[in-house]
Amino acid sequence: MSDNEITHPLFAAVYDTAMPEETMLEPHRRYLVRNLSGDVLDLGAGTGTMFSYFEDATDRSNATFCAIEPDPHMLKQAKKKAEPLDLDIKLEKARAESLPYEDDSFDTVIAGIVFCTIQDVGAALDEVARVLRPGGEFRFLEHVHDDGLQGKVQSAINPAWKRAIGGCQLTRDTVAAFAGHDAFDAVEIEEVGIGVPPLKPFVRGQLRRRSPAHFWE
Repeated sequence: MSDNEITHPLFAAVYDTAMPEETMLEPHRRYLVRNLSGDVLDLGAGTGTMFSYFEDATDRSNATFCAIEPDPHMLKQAKKKAEPLDLDIKLEKARAESLPYEDDSFDTVIAGIVFCTIQDVGAALDEVARVLRPGGEFRFLEHVHDDGLQGKVQSAINPAWKRAIGGCQLTRDTVAAFAGHDAFDAVEIEEVGIGVPPLKPFVRGQLRRRSPAHFWE
């Protein structure tokens, strides 16, 4: 195993059981896939949770799907979930910080609870900007660092939490990183009333890739 390989076999084994899809996350995952068309990238497929949403929400005559996942244990489960679906998903083992795609390859990039585990958020955002076509959308659902006492608790338990929960970070100021990136304009960003401490608050939204000429305006 490479020193840089991401592998969390126990976390992968319990992930689907632990995630409250029907009770909490389903409407927000449907938000991520509404009106999808063109070339779509699932940035961090995990166990393939988004795949059934892609199948339900998309006219597959005008959409194509790619997905990446760096953890081989997660990737194995994602491949199994993809097999019975009426959906051709091209799955690759890769990291968000180094995407195996050409510039301007996608119309939409989707991140569903992904950036809490990405090691280099800035590099991953740069890659999202690179592979999105001008005018393309980056859609996300993420949990973020809270304020006040809850934020202090998150900071205190984060070292142990990230070791136990597959590298998940409780202290990411993800929204500021997204909104502050020169390649994107914010379409909408909103806090949603879901989550249970320490996984709270959650934020969802959409960014639009600016044309390269406007990056530094």
